[in-house]
Amino acid sequence: MSAQRMTLEPRKSSGTSGFSGSLVRTLRLAGGLIALAIPLSGCGTGALWDKFTAKDDTFVEEPADKLYNEGLYLMNQRKDNKAASKKFEEVDRQHPYSDWARKSLLMSAYAFYNSGDYDNCIGAATRYVTLHPGSPDSAYAQYLIAASHYDQIPDISRDQGRTEKAIAALEEVIRKYPTSEYATSAKAKLEGARDQLAGKEMDVGRYYIEKRDYTAAINRFKTVVTRYQTTRHVEEALARLTEAYMAIGIVGEAQTAAAVLGHNFPDSRWYKDAYNLVKSGGLEPSENQGSYISRAFKKIGLG
Repeated sequence: MSAQRMTLEPRKSSGTSGFSGSLVRTLRLAGGLIALAIPLSGCGTGALWDKFTAKDDTFVEEPADKLYNEGLYLMNQRKDNKAASKKFEEVDRQHPYSDWARKSLLMSAYAFYNSGDYDNCIGAATRYVTLHPGSPDSAYAQYLIAASHYDQIPDISRDQGRTEKAIAALEEVIRKYPTSEYATSAKAKLEGARDQLAGKEMDVGRYYIEKRDYTAAINRFKTVVTRYQTTRHVEEALARLTEAYMAIGIVGEAQTAAAVLGHNFPDSRWYKDAYNLVKSGGLEPSENQGSYISRAFKKIGLG
């Protein structure tokens, strides 16, 4: 083949047809690059895309009284305390400086209490007492704190830290609001909590009695006699003190424990046991006025 035949002649064109072809190719190339850029760009394009596709979630403030009444409805009519607490919290969030927010804070604590969410109840009620100490409802808020601790008191086989917290909170109600209606209820709960602590001491003391560790047992029963004289456990504690002191030969204290028991609880079955135990040693119940046992009961007007 000759070199002359291999020479390509330029294609003839007229007007702007050459420019148009070039433009089409350029647009096709640009379109391809855009198509590639979308999957490769990742998060950057996603954020931009979200701006175009996102719904308009503009926050709309609702009236405080409407939110509050919705909370009351959920709590009283629907018995949905969790949903109610959210409504009350929304009042505080949207209208933090209103009187409705103050009311809602207390109601959210009450809703939490009703649902058994004691930690959140304590948190909301504590915040109320802190922010509104002079409010007429602060007594109720303090009572909710105490009741939340009280309702979580464990059985005597477990640690009694929660019981001690309940006692401290109940005493706070009585100390700060002695004339309020909640002080009476707090006093009743306080006796129950103290009885629980006394029961714990008795449980441990009995364990030591069984192990014949009489000194350790005496320390436990002594705590009941000196700190929890008004609980139902004190009769047994005095009888156990008689038993333990007789076992280690401290008969004077054994006689005093039996005498105090007989003087304050003459019809108690525990007194009969203590009396017989002292008599078995050839002794009689006899109170030593200087003994801690005697002083403990005189301090509270007993004996």
